[in-house]
Amino acid sequence: MIDLREVHPLTDFQRNAKEYVGRLKDSKTPLVLTINGRAELVVQDAASYQELLDRLEEFEFVAAVKEGLEDAKAGRVRPAREAIAELREKYGLSR
Repeated sequence: MIDLREVHPLTDFQRNAKEYVGRLKDSKTPLVLTINGRAELVVQDAASYQELLDRLEEFEFVAAVKEGLEDAKAGRVRPAREAIAELREKYGLSR
């Protein structure tokens, strides 16, 4: 959730970038920047952003595994040899 105390105008960020960067690194809290009073940008430190990307990747992996398990339970599967043969034919791959 966005911390409403961390919503600031872009012009203020530009004037005080060094101070804001220090706060971002210390707090690890994203900063919302506004243009003409509307939220337009989110700025955060690189480590926190990477953590967010890692969590998203893990979530997508878990969701894909769950989907595969549901497909298997519902019988929406086929032998691997058949699928591989189809892919070889489709993409012109040899053994």
